[in-house]
Amino acid sequence: EIAIWHSQFDIPTRPRLRCGMDTTVDTRLQKLESALAHMEHQHEQLNQVVVEQARILARLQKEIARASDAMENQELERIRSNNQKPPHYQ
Repeated sequence: EIAIWHSQFDIPTRPRLRCGMDTTVDTRLQKLESALAHMEHQHEQLNQVVVEQARILARLQKEIARASDAMENQELERIRSNNQKPPHYQ
């Protein structure tokens, strides 16, 4: 591998290689890096949506459990008030 030194910064670089229809390896790499950055951003956004939905789901499950308990208690109270004990049990 041939390294070309930039005298101003002393940073080695590789010569650009041509491949295919006049597309450089660097250009292809930049496109891949750009696509990867976009996908990482989308992944993070989707992860935030999933976390928020999980939080909402947990809250709704708690609300449903409370409502179910309240309805059960109301039904038990209604049954108790409608079922008077016979006189010999009092």
